[in-house]
Amino acid sequence: MIGTVYDVTIRDDSIRLGQFLKLANLIESGAEAKEVIADGLVTVNGEVETRRGRQLTLGDVVEVGGMSVRVIREEV
Repeated sequence: MIGTVYDVTIRDDSIRLGQFLKLANLIESGAEAKEVIADGLVTVNGEVETRRGRQLTLGDVVEVGGMSVRVIREEV
């Protein structure tokens, strides 16, 4: 069950999973992103994702360590 979902704004229509984890402050570095993704600790829309380069699009929900964040678009 997902608790609070926090919105994280991106500038474009998509972003790579590894980049988004850093942007959302869910991990400290690219190396840590690689590790948590490879270990199966990251879900995208409720499914385990093991590809660091997975393209996230608006509305996708990423969960790591009990924190859930949603990809939203920057308002112009």
